[in-house]
Amino acid sequence: MQEQVRNSFEIDGVLTEVGALRYSPGGVPVLAGRIEHRSKQMEAGLSREVSVELQVVALGDKANLLAVAKLGAVARITGFIAARSLRSRAPVLHIDTIEFLEGTNHGIQASNQA
Repeated sequence: MQEQVRNSFEIDGVLTEVGALRYSPGGVPVLAGRIEHRSKQMEAGLSREVSVELQVVALGDKANLLAVAKLGAVARITGFIAARSLRSRAPVLHIDTIEFLEGTNHGIQASNQA
């Protein structure tokens, strides 16, 4: 049995892109989007301003939830990182849990634990 290797990621940010809902060949809802994160972090004892924009992808119930999210919504997303495709090694955050932190969706969340 192979040992479990950690691939876990959590980020808070603003939804900057929400694509069109589509379906996999097996009929599973799929939706891609982007989240932008900005914060101050401590590094080597110094405060540093950081920002990053990540592509995200949601499947199943999380895709349906993300499909109705408003651009500019603040969310906390947890999931795992994988390559975009065999030809593009760019990282994509696959959503396990999405929690809207403010706005009309406050308190709505979806996770794999349900």
